[in-house]
Amino acid sequence: MKFCSECGTPVEKKIPEGDNKERAVCPNCGAIHYVNPKIVVGTIPTYKGKVLLCKRAIEPRYGFWTLPAGFMELNETTHQGAMRETWEEAQAKVELGPLFTVFDVMMAQQVHMFYRAEMSSPDFGAGVESLDVKMFAEEDIPWDELAFKTVSKTLKLFFKDRAAGQYTLHTGDVFDHTDWPQSSFKV
Repeated sequence: MKFCSECGTPVEKKIPEGDNKERAVCPNCGAIHYVNPKIVVGTIPTYKGKVLLCKRAIEPRYGFWTLPAGFMELNETTHQGAMRETWEEAQAKVELGPLFTVFDVMMAQQVHMFYRAEMSSPDFGAGVESLDVKMFAEEDIPWDELAFKTVSKTLKLFFKDRAAGQYTLHTGDVFDHTDWPQSSFKV
């Protein structure tokens, strides 16, 4: 941030009184501009044991497969955002289940949240951000063509929990990004 969003004055980088981190501070109106992680919400849509994946039509990771997910919008809940993204990317209507994974993606300054979801019918299609959308059995998942580590981890945990007959909430951090190109981290 170069200019104050309140008054337009060029901001200064400094540690505000009572804070411990450098922030963009306006010397004119005193506004402190915080930069916080972006939240990505999505679903693991299933129908008759198969999982719905989308082939990305946008960067980052154009042409790679992913679960339907994207950035939350203002004035929506994580549930609403996950369902909206599933509709926008896969034209699929889902019954949202419990939160399944939450990953802090440190390099991208994001938090990824995936909900279990059941499709009410096998109807789906490619939205504007998807080149293709398909249902996959576990053994057919294109593991080497998945867009993001959080998607790979979520799917592996999903199939492991499904095999065990009990789903739990999984959390963690993603620090290892050696298999993701730098373009993956643009926000």
